[in-house]
Amino acid sequence: MPRSEVLMDPSKAPEPPPRRRLLYLVTEDWAFWLHRRAMAQAAVAAGWDVAVACRVQHHRAAIEGLGVRVIELPWNRQGVNPLTELALLARVVRVLRRERPDLIHAAALKPVVHGALAADVAARVPVVGSVEGLGYVFINNTLKARLVRPVIETALRLFLNRPRRRLVVQNTDDQAFFRDRGLVRPERIALIPGAGVDLTTFAPTPLPEGPCVITYVGRMLIDKGLGELIQAARLLRQRGVAHRLRLVGAPDPGNPASLDEATLQAWHAEGVVEYLGQRDDIPALWATSHVAVLPSYREGLPKSLLEAAACARPAVTTDVPGCRDLVVANETGLIVPARDAEALADALATLAQDLERCRRLGLQARERVARAYSDQAVGDAVLALYGSLTEGPA
Repeated sequence: MPRSEVLMDPSKAPEPPPRRRLLYLVTEDWAFWLHRRAMAQAAVAAGWDVAVACRVQHHRAAIEGLGVRVIELPWNRQGVNPLTELALLARVVRVLRRERPDLIHAAALKPVVHGALAADVAARVPVVGSVEGLGYVFINNTLKARLVRPVIETALRLFLNRPRRRLVVQNTDDQAFFRDRGLVRPERIALIPGAGVDLTTFAPTPLPEGPCVITYVGRMLIDKGLGELIQAARLLRQRGVAHRLRLVGAPDPGNPASLDEATLQAWHAEGVVEYLGQRDDIPALWATSHVAVLPSYREGLPKSLLEAAACARPAVTTDVPGCRDLVVANETGLIVPARDAEALADALATLAQDLERCRRLGLQARERVARAYSDQAVGDAVLALYGSLTEGPA
């Protein structure tokens, strides 16, 4: 047989290289669905074998529909008991030994710490840690937060300042925080703004008819500024400003800052707010809204405002990390001081009484998001980071 025929014989062709394995460590399946979906889709499309180890509640089928394997791992988000944490670490180690990933991407402080330590024990592979804002431990001054904070800081210094380790932050304030406190060396910090937004699903629509509808979308946490938002709504009612305020989302019992259902129902019964609970039809909610509101105390890069902007809705938000990175004052929304109910009421009244300004700011918000925050752009940035850690010498 001629040599050329032997070379072309499919039975003699070399086997394709094995797919690289990517393991996400995320506390909750809903958190993966909301904040890691675009990244995981990009990785699957690029040929990675992708899995996520998380607490499984309602999103298994949707995640598996992306081509991502789901591994049950019930994280204890509030736990600080050393024995409980050691047991959790042992479970993470077992997952890593079974999965043998080529790269670990851990999201939120606890998975970052446990994932980096488990990688030292079991895998010896690159680790990417993502932090969306600094969370309860760093923005609260409770006894529990003060006790846990130095432990987290020490762990970050020990585990992330090593070869092939990166910390991903979503805004420049968090980048400076980790750098200036000496927690993570500058060259090991990557700034990737947000989780991206699907510009087709979240598309511009005309403003609805009728009085101004103000919508909050997110978890029902006190450090999202919901106490100040209710105070602002009462002030608007006292001033006779025509509006409707809607709260969309659910309590998060795993977070110490969570409001309870009774408080939310009491606000609803008072008539100061319409509490709609958890909803999946978020694009339709923005289509029936005029203004997005998020008076948070600190964010990574707020996904609710990102999606609202993609739908051409302006935002009223606070002058805090994350929020001020996304919203440009008087260009895509209005910015007020945090924890200031009166300033918040003034800003909401300004837009509620000038719907043409709402329309103009909203269109500018859509343009800005389309330029810099699409899920395609975020997916490309994350894949580039993965490649820099897994290709070539360590």
